Amino acid sequence: MTGADAAPPAFQDLYPDSWSHCHGCGRLNATGLHIRSFWDGDETVATVVPRPDQTSLPGYVYGGLIASAIDCHSTGSAAGAAHRAAGGVPGGGPLPRFVTARLEVDFLAPTPIGEPMQLRSKIAEVGARKVVVETELTSGGALCARGRAVLVRVPDHWTPGG
Repeated sequence: MTGADAAPPAFQDLYPDSWSHCHGCGRLNATGLHIRSFWDGDETVATVVPRPDQTSLPGYVYGGLIASAIDCHSTGSAAGAAHRAAGGVPGGGPLPRFVTARLEVDFLAPTPIGEPMQLRSKIAEVGARKVVVETELTSGGALCARGRAVLVRVPDHWTPGG
């Protein structure tokens, strides 16, 4: 695709390079999950395909991967929401970085290892420093997990690795 048909960049694509090393969503982490989140109207979406080594019981996804996917999709969603709330241009960056202050995950059903996990989030609250994101994770047509994340904006004086 080119021009007007081109897909917008993921929120995580708009992080500064110095903040792009997260195992879950860092585009510069060679062995990471590379979670990529996008707007879909007023909600955000991402898809994660679990690898066979991310198993808990045979045939099912490890719960830590589910929590990690919800976490990193939520931080990306918070960045997108804060950018949008500040009047930022869609697809423009760099986006602010957020870290997780609180993450709650309810595991509702086993998540099959051979199916993509679809994450869909609603932005419940956007403040000057805090964003609250509520996520549903489905796989194989079933609701498998729900998450609620409280994310806080990284202060300007933080430096990666510092």
